[in-house]
Amino acid sequence: MSLEAFLEKAVEAARAAEEVIRHYYHGEFDVERKADASPVTVADIESERAIKGVLSKAFPGHGFYGEELGRETPDAEYVWLIDPIDGTKSFVRGYPFFSTQIALMHRGELICGVSNAPMFGRGELACAAAGMGATLNGEPIRVSEVDDLADATLSMGNIATLAGSSRWQALGDLIRRVHRIRGYGDFYHYHLLASGRIDLIVESDLNILDIAALTVILREAGGRITDLEGGPIDLDTTSVFAGNGRVDAAAREILFG
Repeated sequence: MSLEAFLEKAVEAARAAEEVIRHYYHGEFDVERKADASPVTVADIESERAIKGVLSKAFPGHGFYGEELGRETPDAEYVWLIDPIDGTKSFVRGYPFFSTQIALMHRGELICGVSNAPMFGRGELACAAAGMGATLNGEPIRVSEVDDLADATLSMGNIATLAGSSRWQALGDLIRRVHRIRGYGDFYHYHLLASGRIDLIVESDLNILDIAALTVILREAGGRITDLEGGPIDLDTTSVFAGNGRVDAAAREILFG
């Protein structure tokens, strides 16, 4: 099966989830709490079922690792990583900073990703597959050419762990060196980075389902992404340091010495 076929079905699955999301958004639904106190709704569960329905029909031998429905055949050669509504808190409170994240991992390597934010503005769908480049709403995207920290924009997402660490002062030093800081968070600052509108991202509290698809998209747009220690993005990832590949080294030197 070709990468084009994988990507086509991943987009189809994201659109199937979008139908569920549109049905429930701004509607009445119960909110439950998972063991980690994060919220979950019927929209999360039905969206993941819709995604799995499309992908399992197309690729019956593939495995799944989903935010709500858990793992199924996790040792398969191909495994789909799914967060049906990344940003459920936003979804529940009725503002559009949430997205559907779908990625395909082949023998431990991320090879395909779709990030769909259907209620954000007129909708943002970013997608990519290894060696095929990245697009946003069908148009090719590329990271910025900013090569001086003094001109760079840094966005920070969840940074609670970083704020309580010995690197908090170093982050302050980086903030003073860049042109400006923002806290776009969730899918949005990765879309911005991949399309050349910001230049750096720092996050210390997330999981692989949040960023698997975005990792493929960013890499295919020419960017770089690791965890905060400089390690690879894998199933155990809990932090991100990402950039356009031009200001990363200077930023990392400030953060890590």
